Amino acid sequence: MAQEQNGKLYEAYYMRVFSFVMTLSKDRAQAEEITQETFFRAMSKQRAFRGESDEATWLCAIAKNLFLDERRRQERIEPIPEELPDTAKGVEQRAADRDSSFRVHMALHTLEEPYREVFELRIFGELSFREIGTIFGKTENWARVTYHRARLKLQERINEHGL
Repeated sequence: MAQEQNGKLYEAYYMRVFSFVMTLSKDRAQAEEITQETFFRAMSKQRAFRGESDEATWLCAIAKNLFLDERRRQERIEPIPEELPDTAKGVEQRAADRDSSFRVHMALHTLEEPYREVFELRIFGELSFREIGTIFGKTENWARVTYHRARLKLQERINEHGL
């Protein structure tokens, strides 16, 4: 019975949790590993789920904590970046896309917490304001206001620096 419930939980939320972790890690292999560990922990500690939030929100909170733990471990070891060239685009287009993306991410990086994380969860993680509020232990309205302030701050930074 419990195994059947675990299977349904996995099937219902795998892609949502995986997508959330991908927005955090930007690394497919790491996102897959963290997602698997998230479900392992959730299924082995089902009693810890108190029903105070949505199951997806609970799973994303576990995933976020696992991601942060992994990030702390990685900060101790400096990784060697690996990039595969995109042969479908011309060199000029790849450079322009990468440069533009880099500038936007630089502006995003200058945002203070919790603005940056709320913005990333909303845009890249595609989470609802209710889910974001739950992750932070705040209200849906808090998440909504924080997201809109983050958007304004990001736009200011982009305008200030000519990005």
